[in-house]
Amino acid sequence: MRRFSSLVLEWILLATLLLVQPSYAIWPFPPKRFSGNALLGAGAMGVEPDMTVVAFGDFNGDQFLDLLTLGQDRQTLYIYLWDHEDYAFKKSASFRHPQRVYNVIPGDLTQDGRLDLLVYGQSAKTSEISITLYPALPQGGFDLNTVSAPVSSLAQPIPMDMNGDLKIDLFGVTSQSSPFQVWRNVWNSSDPRSDIFTIAEPNLNGAQCTLANPHSNAAVDLNGDCLADIFLVCDNGSGSKFFQIWINNKDSGFKLAQQGPLPSGTQAISFADIDRDGTLDMFFASCSSVSAATGIGSKCSINIAYNKQLPLCTSSSQSVVNGKRVCRPPDDLCTADPDFKFDLGQRADNDAFVHVPLSDIFPPTSDSPTAPGLLVMDTTQSPPVPVSIKLGDVNQDGFPDFLAVVVTGTGKRRQRTPQLVLSVPCGKNVAGCNGDGSGRRGWHTVKKDADPLHAIQDARSVAFLDMDEDGTLDMMIQRTGDQGQGNIIFIQNNFYYDAFFLKAIVLNGACNGGTCPASDGVKKYHPYGVSYSGATYKYTVLDTSGRRSAAQVGQMPQAAYQSLLTPYVYFGLGRTNNYIENLFVGSTKHTDQHYINMEGVIPNSKVVIIPPIEGDSWRKELYLRPGEWIPWVTVAVIAALFILAIIVLVLHLNEKREDELERRRASHHINFDAL
Repeated sequence: MRRFSSLVLEWILLATLLLVQPSYAIWPFPPKRFSGNALLGAGAMGVEPDMTVVAFGDFNGDQFLDLLTLGQDRQTLYIYLWDHEDYAFKKSASFRHPQRVYNVIPGDLTQDGRLDLLVYGQSAKTSEISITLYPALPQGGFDLNTVSAPVSSLAQPIPMDMNGDLKIDLFGVTSQSSPFQVWRNVWNSSDPRSDIFTIAEPNLNGAQCTLANPHSNAAVDLNGDCLADIFLVCDNGSGSKFFQIWINNKDSGFKLAQQGPLPSGTQAISFADIDRDGTLDMFFASCSSVSAATGIGSKCSINIAYNKQLPLCTSSSQSVVNGKRVCRPPDDLCTADPDFKFDLGQRADNDAFVHVPLSDIFPPTSDSPTAPGLLVMDTTQSPPVPVSIKLGDVNQDGFPDFLAVVVTGTGKRRQRTPQLVLSVPCGKNVAGCNGDGSGRRGWHTVKKDADPLHAIQDARSVAFLDMDEDGTLDMMIQRTGDQGQGNIIFIQNNFYYDAFFLKAIVLNGACNGGTCPASDGVKKYHPYGVSYSGATYKYTVLDTSGRRSAAQVGQMPQAAYQSLLTPYVYFGLGRTNNYIENLFVGSTKHTDQHYINMEGVIPNSKVVIIPPIEGDSWRKELYLRPGEWIPWVTVAVIAALFILAIIVLVLHLNEKREDELERRRASHHINFDAL
């Protein structure tokens, strides 16, 4: 027994040394690439100087985000593919467009599962935009035998599926006509001379407006039925802007549901569920004036127009009262609300519109005593490109945060610094809330552990993305180069948040929703790189206290004017100890069932949804992301099993020894009855 106890003690000491002593020869897990609980500067990540990133996309279908850049000559396009092993972007292909490039829209316009390029360029007439398609080649790269499309007016068309066939059409205005037009996708892969688009009249029921240039037109669900509607920014001819919302009624066309004035000085409009109530809200800046030379807005404010829709039911039995639907049950989120409304009136009794002066979020300091400005136009490009405020859930709490370029100082001391602002609960002295601390959401600027952001003084645009698909929302800052530190920098989000996220992407049904067959010496491939616009996501989740909340996200609602939106959606779930209760995913199909409901989706994963083109069933793929805690859980489980095995072995040997002693005592016992 003494010998056994000594052996057990030796094994325990050995196991402790193996787990505690730093021995790289036997440690099975690689070291972390980045250390520090902060925002970390990652440099240019392989992107060469003098490049302008004009779009994101998955060009090789490996589910890693790639870059499309424009050279300094404004005509040469470069593809940078992400290299997971080297953790950097690497140049893959390049070609020169014969005209000056204004914008590029990556998308699977030929519906073969590969990402094509639709280039908006300078036309022979200054009042027109040329539209050219570069089809993707099976072996990689792009076919330089381009396909031309009818020209557009200077108000750039937006990509969306207008007729419900899951093909990318364009919606806008041609140079010959003022009413709206549709570039209907008529691509025929069997005909090498096939056109890509034909001009058609859209099925619209209502008075059409004159599109603004630039605009924030979007394909996004605004009435809650998980089907993309049309949001338009219009010009009334006197310098003021107003909006129109056209509701998608599938084969019955689009109906004008609401229009109204926008605040004076309205800039680019974005869409997100700001208050996490299951509806998409409008988020935009407004400025009293904008400098044509610098693109900097003065006396700016942040505006939020909340979407008035049916709320989420606390229980399914309360959805109908007196024959009228008053809320949405958790298992029926894709129900249209015909009475939805945006009220942009700045009144004391209107809690659906919030107007926050920029100086409340970024108060003047001793170093910068003047009110801050906001960069709203990138004047380094010609024509200038709108710089929208980017929305993304950086801390995974379920509420979108925002990233903007704030301008302080004047003249040569002017600093254009990207600022990250978190959405926080309302309280006293919180920007965006009422004086008594009431309100829907407030805003808090990230000041600690954000040195790489604050060190930048020459920013010209910002964007969110997830580098290396590691489940964190990182940042890309494009710069003028005035600081001599290059034209681009990536910021790694290395903060640790005890919350969950979900990434999702809806594809366009290419290859009948499955694997694309091999052809011309090309192996089978998955149609992941399609950049499909107009998909909608709604989900319900329970927090750690059991309270249910809903949220809505749109997939690539905007693509004009170099909007720099990712082809996937990323949304935080907050702190939860459960699966995602319901995940509704809507497509643009004109069928009775244009959406599906997925129950019990695992957090911290990526979901790929492939809608059917004709009659087939929906396909769903779930990819789990191994978290950094999984190796430690593995070590803990192995250690616990090892300790339990030792305990069981000790008890077993003790029991065996006791049985042996009892047998020996019995053998020496004298049976007096036998005598």
